[in-house]
Amino acid sequence: MADQQIEAPDSTAVRVALWRAMHVQVDPPPHVFEDEIGLRLAAPDDGWRCRPDMDPRATRGFRAAVVARARFIEELIAEQAGRGVAQYVVLGAGLDTFAQRRPDIASRLRIFEVDQPGPQAWKRRRLIELGYGIPDRLRLVPVDFEAVESWTVQLTAAGFDPGRPAVVVSTGVTMYLTKDAAAATLRQIASLGPGSTLAMTFLLPTELLDDADRSGLQTSEKGARASGTPFVSFYTPQEMLALAREAGFTDAQHVPGALLAERYFADRTDGLRPSSGEDLLVATI
Repeated sequence: MADQQIEAPDSTAVRVALWRAMHVQVDPPPHVFEDEIGLRLAAPDDGWRCRPDMDPRATRGFRAAVVARARFIEELIAEQAGRGVAQYVVLGAGLDTFAQRRPDIASRLRIFEVDQPGPQAWKRRRLIELGYGIPDRLRLVPVDFEAVESWTVQLTAAGFDPGRPAVVVSTGVTMYLTKDAAAATLRQIASLGPGSTLAMTFLLPTELLDDADRSGLQTSEKGARASGTPFVSFYTPQEMLALAREAGFTDAQHVPGALLAERYFADRTDGLRPSSGEDLLVATI
């Protein structure tokens, strides 16, 4: 693969990886989620923890929300693998490290990481440089989402069996898609094998956020706009559920961020709690 096809992941993907590592390095145990491999992949400058977007106190709510959703997703994957589901698809994979961190579960799965060609070529090179390699169970599927009508074609070419059930995960993506594009994505996922499960995050409209979190969302919006990746779509839970049902899912459930806060942070004494603003859709075919 030519070097000119390799480009670093966007700032959002890197930020998520660094927040996951910061949770381990800054927050006291018990840790909700442990991932420092993403930090190794990103290899930021030595002063990365001094960046404004890494301020331990100012970003603690966002950091907690990121690790809460990661924990929820990982528990869902483990549950589905335990039921015999053997395919796992990560849409917009970024610096996802499941295949490297959890070989105990990954060994039972064929994992398909779907992402833009340039950042994925970068990740392939970094995995090899760090000694993780690309095992056969991990398929990196490059897709130029702006140039193709259906990413499922490339997915199938990479060895995915559309007739068998799969777990499909998309986190931190829907806010960058138009609602028409998100609906099209849902329809494609709903066409997969019976028994498949989707977990997808979405951002709530500002008026549904806790008062204390509204300024944080506004700051995030400004940062996303400045970096050239503006937030374009927000959903009420009812709207997201309706989209999923219209797409063809037989069952669709709303998982509030507040539920994850209670599940993973209720007994903490350090005050660490996820910020509000991002919820999950869990839907089955």
